[in-house]
Amino acid sequence: MLADTIAAVATPPGEGGIGIVRLSGSDAVAIASKIFKTRQGPHFSASRSHTLRLGVIIDPETGETIDEVLACIMRAPHSYTAEDVVEINCHGGALAVARVLQLALRHGARLAEPGEFTRRAFLNGRLDLAQAEAVLDVIRARSSQGLSAAISQLEGKLSQKITVINDSLTGVLAAIEASLDFTEEVGEVSASELEKLKHAREEVLKLLATWEEGRLLNEGLKIAIVGRPNVGKSSLLNALLRQERAIVSQIPGTTRDTIEETLLLGGFACRLIDTAGLRETADTLESIGVARTRQAVKEADLVLMVVDLSTGILAEDKRILEEVTGKNVIIVGNKVDLIGEKENGLKTFAASYPWVTISAREGKGLDELARKIREVVLSGKVARTGEEPILTRARHRDALEKCLEHLNAAIAAWENGIPGDLIAVDLWAARDFLGEITGATAREDLLDRIFSDFCIGK
Repeated sequence: MLADTIAAVATPPGEGGIGIVRLSGSDAVAIASKIFKTRQGPHFSASRSHTLRLGVIIDPETGETIDEVLACIMRAPHSYTAEDVVEINCHGGALAVARVLQLALRHGARLAEPGEFTRRAFLNGRLDLAQAEAVLDVIRARSSQGLSAAISQLEGKLSQKITVINDSLTGVLAAIEASLDFTEEVGEVSASELEKLKHAREEVLKLLATWEEGRLLNEGLKIAIVGRPNVGKSSLLNALLRQERAIVSQIPGTTRDTIEETLLLGGFACRLIDTAGLRETADTLESIGVARTRQAVKEADLVLMVVDLSTGILAEDKRILEEVTGKNVIIVGNKVDLIGEKENGLKTFAASYPWVTISAREGKGLDELARKIREVVLSGKVARTGEEPILTRARHRDALEKCLEHLNAAIAAWENGIPGDLIAVDLWAARDFLGEITGATAREDLLDRIFSDFCIGK
């Protein structure tokens, strides 16, 4: 597979300023030289690495000029894949880019599989597996904090932490095995080795403690908008989106299903879910919507409970608040434009919760709501994007949790006088799970699953 030279379009489909065809492999320069002719200067194959050359793409069989382009050679190992790479910058029309790719395929390249360029970067040792996954996180980042976390991982900060933990376990294993093989010369394993294991466990626990924060940065904050019918839930969604996404009506029960949209709010990528009004109903369709509302509340990171200030706080509001107890909740008093200076019981009702007053119809108070969301999120999960790495992928969390299980077993065995060879079994298993994060012990099926998430040109 690595012996093939691969090619793919590296830019999104459709029209644009440029379209890039990327080739990687030992024959990348030779293939490109068949179809790319420079305007002047040395032959393309003699070009300096990382230097753009102006020329044209020509079909060698017909002599037809396909496009005027800029092409660049990035010679191994100083390229994205650590192989010879050629990038051809075409005009951004879909047809021109497709014709250039077809010529590359016709003259010896193979169409790349999803994520194959990044997979080669991993297999050739330029990136480890955590860094390779971070490439996709950079592409998909939806907030500045999420992008910073992805860049930190791409730079290898998580991998460096994993390596430190792994080296510590390796040192303890070496001491145990030396004691087993050379008992008379080495003697018993020093108690300091047990302390090294406990320190490694603390480092694993510190990383696991960052998971909730990292999940929010990577996946976005899931916010359910709830309340009784006609309090302005759909109006709030529309106001935040600045478009008429949800139907607004005075008729109770208009929203019968959840509506989900994504936007930046308070500096976080948020998945806003407008829900059906929470109430008892005999209407079959509305009751399905209410059931979905309860599921959305269960899955939400934050609940915006909307109350209608023009009617004041009703018994139904109190029942709904009880229903969302245990979640992060912000009380949103809507329709402030209808009541003037009155607060109609809001302060008493929201005494134990953060609250804000708004007018969804007039757009008042939305900035304050965004600030309140940020305060609530940061109070529970401090968003850090500094030097310390954070976990942003469930795969990494799962591997560390399994590593922790074996570390705990090894420490307990040591403290209970279990023989060293049995302790070593758990330490080897703990190291294997650390290796799954960086790719040192990753199986082929795991690699297939990870890189299948990438686009073909990456």
